[in-house]
Amino acid sequence: MDQLRSNIAKQQRFRKLYSYYPDVGALRRELYPKHLQFFAAGGQHVPMPMWCGEDCDGSPHRDRLALCANRVGKSEGMGGYETALHLTGRYPHWWAGHRVNHPIEAWAVGKSNESTRDIIQKILLGEVAWRAGKKTVAGTGHVPLDDIGAVTWKRGVADLIDTVRVRHQSGGWSTLGLKSYEQGRGSFEGTAKDVIWLDEEPPLAIYVECGIRLMTRSGHLLLTFTPMEGMSEVVLEFLPGGAIPGTGAV
Repeated sequence: MDQLRSNIAKQQRFRKLYSYYPDVGALRRELYPKHLQFFAAGGQHVPMPMWCGEDCDGSPHRDRLALCANRVGKSEGMGGYETALHLTGRYPHWWAGHRVNHPIEAWAVGKSNESTRDIIQKILLGEVAWRAGKKTVAGTGHVPLDDIGAVTWKRGVADLIDTVRVRHQSGGWSTLGLKSYEQGRGSFEGTAKDVIWLDEEPPLAIYVECGIRLMTRSGHLLLTFTPMEGMSEVVLEFLPGGAIPGTGAV
């Protein structure tokens, strides 16, 4: 029995996704209403706000911003958690947000190569690890170890993933690319995506380019950041009456 408990405890390290937002207990999901509102806004058909104008049609919000203080779980508990659900298709029974019933093409993007590696990559996939003499990831992030497939690494940045394949519950493999704002707008051109997660405030040009990448597949854009730049153009996109003409974020 002790050995069984030990084995279960070891396996839990690789199943982090299932430990978030439980039904009961000290961390039960009802204690996180703002997190749940962020998720639900991607799936619900909401009444058209008076300020929204002709760009709002009452459909689910495909651009969502968690504009939060530091240390409230916006990256790990909101952006990273939802991105992992879409990559794997492992939606919990209570999920009221956006769902994708097929493997997806996604990006997760940070401010710099180093912050992408140290924050986003770790949240989703865990630490860098070695198995059978091959560099891979530990599988202690939100994406369960059993769902992690082939990993390719970026050149010129130590231990930073370029792309990783993730098993989707419907069959087949999702593809996640890790990127950073310092790569410039040009690196965001050319390919259609289903989901993009931007952690930390993006430059306006990259925010707009990501929106274009999502248009073909009616994809969803998740942003999680503290407004360190104040009332920037990106922040104004999400405030009543503050949208930049011609972009129409919701």
